[in-house]
Amino acid sequence: MNAGKVNLYNLKGEAIRKISLPRVFLTPIRPDIIKRAVLSILSVKRQPYGVDPMAGKRTTAESWGTGHGLARVPRVKGHRYPAAGRGAFVPMAVGGRRAHPPKSEKVFLERINRKEKKLATCSAIAATAKPELVKSRGHRIDSIPEIPLVVTDDIQKLRSAKEFREVLTALGLWSDVLRAKRRMGKVRAGKGKMRGRRRKKARSVLVVVEKDEGVFKAARNYPGVDVVLVRNLNAELLAPGGHPGRLTLWSESALKNLDKLFPVREGLLLTQ
Repeated sequence: MNAGKVNLYNLKGEAIRKISLPRVFLTPIRPDIIKRAVLSILSVKRQPYGVDPMAGKRTTAESWGTGHGLARVPRVKGHRYPAAGRGAFVPMAVGGRRAHPPKSEKVFLERINRKEKKLATCSAIAATAKPELVKSRGHRIDSIPEIPLVVTDDIQKLRSAKEFREVLTALGLWSDVLRAKRRMGKVRAGKGKMRGRRRKKARSVLVVVEKDEGVFKAARNYPGVDVVLVRNLNAELLAPGGHPGRLTLWSESALKNLDKLFPVREGLLLTQ
């Protein structure tokens, strides 16, 4: 079974020749497994948090016992009326401790099987070759010559932001970077604004290369643009938020390495 052929482009946006796509692009697209893998990756980044174990307990409060016509809740000592008898320590008292505070020992990690995680990555790779999925994520693909988009390894040698921008413009990808730039100022709705997540981060082009010869530095300042080595690919980069179909630019050597990194057997394609 053949995954088909696509054009190989140079940095000026000119088609040079045809190359074959790796068989991993034939993997069935499984949004459910991709979502599980993305949540597993995000859960690793989550930092445990909790309250001080002694919070609300640093008090002289003791119960007065019976015979005073009052409830037997712990009350602060050393105060005259009307402050006398102010409740403390217990959860139901104003100024008392919390009943079930967050605890730092809580485990946030979402585990996933090794083969399931690899299948999610393969499925997310296959989704990058589907124009309808890429467009449904909001990417601007009208000026792009072809999806998936493959360029020569010269892209790995780019060292300046100006050169990188010229390549994106020649390949029709610059309009999507501008879309991400416009969305970077969007303020999040809800409580997240108070919790260090005031602004959303838009995702634009993902550049996959075989090795870094300067392109990481050239692309790092553009909003939404990510550069990754092909051996470090995962479902979260290929499908941010668990939504498959990210706009992806492949270097020639990175595309060829997919067969070695993600070998796909005939039986796998038939059964999955």
